[in-house]
Amino acid sequence: MGTAVRLAIFDLDGTITRHDTLAPYALGFVLRRRPWRLPALLLLAPALLGYTLGLLDRGGLKSAFIRATLGGCGRKDLEGWTAAFVERLLAHGMFAQAREAIRAHARAGDRLVLLSASTDLYVPALARALGFEEAICTGLRWDGERLDGRLATPNRRGEEKARCVEALRARYPGIETVAYGNAASDLAHLKLVERGLLVNGSGLARAAAARAGVTRGSW
Repeated sequence: MGTAVRLAIFDLDGTITRHDTLAPYALGFVLRRRPWRLPALLLLAPALLGYTLGLLDRGGLKSAFIRATLGGCGRKDLEGWTAAFVERLLAHGMFAQAREAIRAHARAGDRLVLLSASTDLYVPALARALGFEEAICTGLRWDGERLDGRLATPNRRGEEKARCVEALRARYPGIETVAYGNAASDLAHLKLVERGLLVNGSGLARAAAARAGVTRGSW
């Protein structure tokens, strides 16, 4: 009898990739294709202050950053940049062990879901390239063919990720769930599944995982 199909949920930044992806994506586009927009980063100062004072959450800060760097950019220009960014990330920005874990789940016939707080500018394209069946990420608003930059969904982080995992488990009842993450904020959903693994975590994240009974590892 074959192994039962599982639901395999992967975080992106720091879990599959060696670094965060949003800043390299946005700043890479600006530096290569819109360098005259760099002064607009000064407009982030009020948002950074608001975040520091607790008046703005991470989703608000993310939206402010995207609007300052990419707001108003055309869909076709961003799609072209996404293709180049994904290609470069696949070639140089991935943990080899993460890619092998993804391939192992695919060979086993498991249902692969990429769950990330990063945005739908590039997460779905990266998910397709890696062989995921589904991508759940932070959505952005558009004004026709121009990027607005405000969030169209909740920021898929922390408790919001846990809510997404609960929704996935409801869609796939009775299936064992395996989840991978790298940050202390990922523990909210890693604790909900049968097999949660914290990889590449900081010392604080690993300590929190130990207290929560979540397995730790490194890639």
